[in-house]
Amino acid sequence: MNEPATVARVVATDSAVELLTKLSELHGGLMIHQSGGCCDGSAPMCYPVGEYRVGQRDVLVGEVELPEPLPAVRIWINGDQFELWKHTQLILDVVPGRGAGFSLEAPEGVRFLSRSRVFTDEENAALADSPPLTGADLGV
Repeated sequence: MNEPATVARVVATDSAVELLTKLSELHGGLMIHQSGGCCDGSAPMCYPVGEYRVGQRDVLVGEVELPEPLPAVRIWINGDQFELWKHTQLILDVVPGRGAGFSLEAPEGVRFLSRSRVFTDEENAALADSPPLTGADLGV
């Protein structure tokens, strides 16, 4: 019997990986925090590692791998917002338009955008067996 495939809570489109690669080459290691709907709506916000303080209740939903030797980009979401979105896969994408004022892609003429896909019952069951880490779990 085959082992079930690991279900990714977050994936990125090729255009998102290309932009993250460019921004990482310019700014060093990156992280993304899925905004909770304040000043910049609910946009994914991209920051250099260490420029945004991850909270203890924030949830690490996954990482986006970049070409070697660049480090992976960790994707975080607020704990309350995660509870609302935990049944969906976050799809990080890029679209034309002005990025959020605090996010690194703002000068590039594009912005990150979150799309989502509802997990199947089987995927939700698999994810229930491996809850994601929080900021508290990682000592931030």
